[in-house]
Amino acid sequence: MKKILIIGSLGYLGSRLTDYFQEYGYECTGSDIGFFQYGVLYHPKPVKNLGKTAQEITKEDINGHDVVILLAGISNDPFGNLNPAEIYDPTREYSLKIAKHCKELGVHYIFPSSCSVYGIGGEALDEESPTNPQTPYSLNKIQIEEELKKIADKNFSPIALRLATVFGCSPRIRFDVVINMLCGLAVTQKKIILNSNGQAWRPHLYIEDVCEAFRCCVEWNYDEGKLLILNVGRNDNNLRIIDIAKLVQQEVKGCQLEFMDQNLVSESNEMLKDRKIVDGVDKRTYQVNFDRIHNKLPNFNAKWDVETGLKQLIEDLERWELEEVKFKQRDFYRLQQLDHLHSTGQSKQHHFCI
Repeated sequence: MKKILIIGSLGYLGSRLTDYFQEYGYECTGSDIGFFQYGVLYHPKPVKNLGKTAQEITKEDINGHDVVILLAGISNDPFGNLNPAEIYDPTREYSLKIAKHCKELGVHYIFPSSCSVYGIGGEALDEESPTNPQTPYSLNKIQIEEELKKIADKNFSPIALRLATVFGCSPRIRFDVVINMLCGLAVTQKKIILNSNGQAWRPHLYIEDVCEAFRCCVEWNYDEGKLLILNVGRNDNNLRIIDIAKLVQQEVKGCQLEFMDQNLVSESNEMLKDRKIVDGVDKRTYQVNFDRIHNKLPNFNAKWDVETGLKQLIEDLERWELEEVKFKQRDFYRLQQLDHLHSTGQSKQHHFCI
């Protein structure tokens, strides 16, 4: 039985991943101090929690595990007036520290990066394409990848999974990612509100395919002596936001489609505002090629297309009886929750989970 340490186990991905791994018989230990623990759509299976921040993880905590998955990190761009370096430099430092512990102990290390590192680009960007990060978050992912490349050798073969934009149901779902937000709006208000003109292209990835990618990496025991970077997704899941909105609209009878004026956001829709969109335009637009992971990662196949995945998500939200009050709960929106924790003095900076 593989023993897996998931650092950031109470976030959107972590909550679903711990359930997924336990369903496959893995022994999971989590570590998370619970800044998002109350944003619960449904309760996951219990898992041992070390209750530490990523910065507090020690070599002794890692010892005895076969794999470490580092989900802990800032999952939105800086909040308030904080300098991005104040947020992201510690993230880079603890990611490298944990990787070095894994190297010393012979433990496999899997790092979730992001397709957002491509930023602005043409069609079919692959792992060899130039990166063009548009936000401090995306730049941070590239910086961590570069640090992992430096320490990789015959005794340490880390994997970086550049995830497409994830969607789908989780015990601690996020409603600030595009498909989850659109489906949540449709289910609770019979209304889809786009916070941009919808013309930006993005690759999308159903959460069950994310979990399967991690599981296949756990089983693989990759040992080629260098950092392996894999884009995670499906080629046919590169879609414009407006086209996804229309798919959601088709699934929910009587659903209306509207466009938000970012300068005139009502208090009730404040959670939907995106500070990175200017004058209705989201400059982050890119399409990604996912051939490498399907050719390279043993037994992996991304099974869910966007249309099938969003149908399942809508069904799940209706099954869990999502209502508007619940949908707008602050804990489901990472940037708003980070702002709240920071402004009320409840947070130790830099220890948030994706």
